[in-house]
Amino acid sequence: MNPILQKDMEDIFSRNNSWERLENSTVLLTGAYGMLASYIVHFLLYVRTVRNINVKLIAVVRNKDKFVQRFMHTEGFDSIEIIQNDLSEPIEIEEDIDYIIHAASLASPQYYSVCPVDVLKPNTIGNYHLLELAKTKKVKGYLLFSSCDVYGTPRVDGLINENAFGHMDTLDIHNCYSESKRMAETMCRAFWVQHQVPVRIARIAHTYAPTMDIQNDPRVFASFVKNIAAGEDIVLKSDGSGKRTFCYITDAVAGYFKILFDGAEGEAYNVCNTSQFVSIRELAECLTEIYPEKNLHVICKQRSESENYTENKAVVGHERIPDNRKLQELGWEARVDIREGFKRVIQYIENEKQ
Repeated sequence: MNPILQKDMEDIFSRNNSWERLENSTVLLTGAYGMLASYIVHFLLYVRTVRNINVKLIAVVRNKDKFVQRFMHTEGFDSIEIIQNDLSEPIEIEEDIDYIIHAASLASPQYYSVCPVDVLKPNTIGNYHLLELAKTKKVKGYLLFSSCDVYGTPRVDGLINENAFGHMDTLDIHNCYSESKRMAETMCRAFWVQHQVPVRIARIAHTYAPTMDIQNDPRVFASFVKNIAAGEDIVLKSDGSGKRTFCYITDAVAGYFKILFDGAEGEAYNVCNTSQFVSIRELAECLTEIYPEKNLHVICKQRSESENYTENKAVVGHERIPDNRKLQELGWEARVDIREGFKRVIQYIENEKQ
């Protein structure tokens, strides 16, 4: 196992979550080779093989070959049941299921104007099929991966808590993602009210991880990592003034399980690192400063019209910070700052090259 991955698994396990709840349980995870969900796969295999907790993973993926390629050399891989299903149709499973984590979603802006139907399907149709499965199996917990994009354009800047909603243009193609996540949340709440399905919702802000697809993901933080790993100057496609909260994957995964185990049923929680609210330019400069020996610089350059990147207009010119205090009240905390987190990402990539 990559030393960074090993360190991260131990970090997640050290949090104050009740991992014994996974003993003799079955977890169904969708989107299992995505950036965030793949860390959940690694963690469940870690608790099974290293911590001797008897947990079974059912991984639901659109492409079985991609999943196998990513995890085939991971200890415990043979224990995973893999189902190839894009969630357009119900999943047929005979065995009991204890927890469902619905993480399947095309979250990258590169897809929003190219295949918006494919973006919204897992958030709506797929979510419905999974909630019906959760109802039938009488699961102990259902966790939806939602997004802070659901807030639209709140009326005020500053901290945005779970009750702060604003305008969203339904005809803005970017909102194929945001609106479908809103529908997914409403659907979850409806299944809780009408069928008592124990749903919880994680509203995820900007999160980064060693499992980022730096070759194909156009989001700025993935592009920056690609630049650093290749020893290239960082190229900004804007003035870099836009600010985001950046949460490292270990903080995020600990938060997901905290919500799944201890969150209130029918409720949503922001998963973000409020303390790491920095501009895109500040992030770029921080990354170049981490590796002074590479003598890298930050360069501004206009984004090409040929790039499939649809900007979220709701955040342009605003300083809206997702508020994580509701999650903190469950006993969770964010521990990793951007300097440490991105060092782990880049070190992981360098280890993999070796």
